[in-house]
Amino acid sequence: MSVAPVDFGAPPRRPAWLPAAAAGLADASATEVLAWAVATFGADLTVACSMQDGVLVDLAVRADPAVEVVFLDTGFHFGETLGTAERMRARYGLNLVRLRPDPDAAVYGVDGTEACCEARKVAPLERHLAGRAAWVTGLRRAESPSRAGAATVEWDAARGLVKVNPIVAWSDDDVARYIADHDVIVNPLRDKGFASIGCEPCTLPGAGRSGRWGGERLECGLHLVAPGG
Repeated sequence: MSVAPVDFGAPPRRPAWLPAAAAGLADASATEVLAWAVATFGADLTVACSMQDGVLVDLAVRADPAVEVVFLDTGFHFGETLGTAERMRARYGLNLVRLRPDPDAAVYGVDGTEACCEARKVAPLERHLAGRAAWVTGLRRAESPSRAGAATVEWDAARGLVKVNPIVAWSDDDVARYIADHDVIVNPLRDKGFASIGCEPCTLPGAGRSGRWGGERLECGLHLVAPGG
């Protein structure tokens, strides 16, 4: 089964003010970055959360309790991940939106990892982001070599919107410290050796992102940088 990429036409160009704003926020705290994002984009801002832990959500709702949080409900998540999403919704009164794939979306075991991620993660997110001006992610440079060059604020050229990565410079120790200091919700799979948690059929315990997709790849396509990004 082949899955055609979503085509929303030519994305808008990077706004002229963005490089200066990005430079000014490069070394800002996560709290400062999120305050800027909320003030700048308002209701046109969305936060993407994988439900691995609630660090990004906890930070985001402190900036705006009503901020929209999206969860890519692929249809293949661990029960623990779905439970984590519900716990976060209940704790924060979260404005949680579950993005689901089409009923006939590609399946990992039949169509391969790339087609499955494209249909169940990338396409639903891109449909949703088409109506937004910016999105916030929990991407961190320490997670993998493929993320080492990420900036705090950058232009998502493939989608034509601003991408905000408020914890991009955080180490694993920084994350653990924030979790402990703020009693943040954590996916129970973290205590079972899952350092990076994706869908159940293609995630194994392992350090970093090496437990994902049987070691075939490091990215699902959500954070790939397009030319000009």
